[in-house]
Amino acid sequence: MKMKKFDSINVIPFIDILLVLLAIVLLTSTFIAKGVIPVSLPTAKNASKVLEKKSFTITIKKDNTIYCDTNEIKSMFEITRYLHQFNTKTQINIKSDLDAKFGTFVSVLDLLKSKNYENISIVTKKQ
Repeated sequence: MKMKKFDSINVIPFIDILLVLLAIVLLTSTFIAKGVIPVSLPTAKNASKVLEKKSFTITIKKDNTIYCDTNEIKSMFEITRYLHQFNTKTQINIKSDLDAKFGTFVSVLDLLKSKNYENISIVTKKQ
């Protein structure tokens, strides 16, 4: 029996596999992104790494929404109530969006200073 010579390769199964892999990657990337508050951080040449010790993060989004860790805060009083569970020596990281109002950032910083918090870091991206 004589073997038949193929002039082309059937790529349809290969395309099916790639589409399935693409769907898996897209689904997992959306699950990974959940739980993170998106903020466009400003850049700084002299930024240093944030030490990962017992700390919490205050995030100010573009629309001036404030979050303590992942909890949305409605007023400055709620930030004060949230702060009571931490010592004044606890590391506090402030992430403020590049397009957020500077007044919101100053209000949060002023509140932290009035409550005598000492270890305050402003989170930026390194250039």
